[in-house]
Amino acid sequence: MNMNKAYLSHLKSSKDLVTPYEATRAGFVSLALERNRRATPTVVEARTLKSIASTAKSPAELLKITQIQPALLTAAGVSEKAAGHMLQQDKGQAIRGLIKDFLEPAGADFVEELVYRFLLTRGDSLGGSMRNIGGGLARQKLTRTIIGALSLSGNSFYWLDSHNNSWVLGRREDASIELHTKGLSWTVKGAGRTLLFDRTIPIVGNRNIDLILINGSFREVTNGTLSVPDRFVALGELKGGIDPAGADEHWKTARTALSRIRDSFSKKGYSPFLIFVGAAIEKKMAEEIWNDLEAGKLQNAANLTNVDQLTNLCSWLCQI
Repeated sequence: MNMNKAYLSHLKSSKDLVTPYEATRAGFVSLALERNRRATPTVVEARTLKSIASTAKSPAELLKITQIQPALLTAAGVSEKAAGHMLQQDKGQAIRGLIKDFLEPAGADFVEELVYRFLLTRGDSLGGSMRNIGGGLARQKLTRTIIGALSLSGNSFYWLDSHNNSWVLGRREDASIELHTKGLSWTVKGAGRTLLFDRTIPIVGNRNIDLILINGSFREVTNGTLSVPDRFVALGELKGGIDPAGADEHWKTARTALSRIRDSFSKKGYSPFLIFVGAAIEKKMAEEIWNDLEAGKLQNAANLTNVDQLTNLCSWLCQI
């Protein structure tokens, strides 16, 4: 395989990169299902809050129910993050304001008003976390595809547990690795390779890079390694957003980042492989990606929604 033209194994023209309507639709469905899954704990909490709050005969009696005080604070519009910076007296004032300004005017419906306002605040928090869900799901999909490529070739691997920051010997039957990993490590032709996700490197600056492949096993990779330019094998940008409306902006951001990486390494006399993987790729964007591939500015690219493209890219990544 020509490592500099590896993209030709799964791409024949820019048209192959364009995300089809069916994939866009499926992507929106996946996001909706994930949103519902993540909303389940909040819905259960709201039902519990309604049940407990219903024991109060008036809004003022809610202050006597110790177990729902945090929920009252949430209903007052105070997020968990904000609550951590407030004094107890400030929290009490916020809750009393909720009762006076909103629950008492609701009359007999004060419990419904309380639950509504609780869900309003929690919904805002959930919406904020959902804005980044596309990237998280994309990394999980890429990780699982890499693990699949390694497993099929009989190559063992280690993964970096995000909970305790320790490297663990991987098992292909473990179905949750992609949910908790910050990196993977394997060997190719006797040489170690370590892939790190979402890290900064001194050579480029303080912007996080989505994919960083380093020459060396996980035992050899230290923070100091990230300052040595000849240890980098490949770097890449991963854009998991599926909305076509935001595709061009995501590509502009990624292209700028890739240019910065290219220029930073070029100044030091090095040229690691550069990669782009995206879920929402429109026609004009696909043409620009293809032109960058043909010009050698990119060494590989794939549409995240295309199984064959992603599999070929990940297999190549495991071999370089």
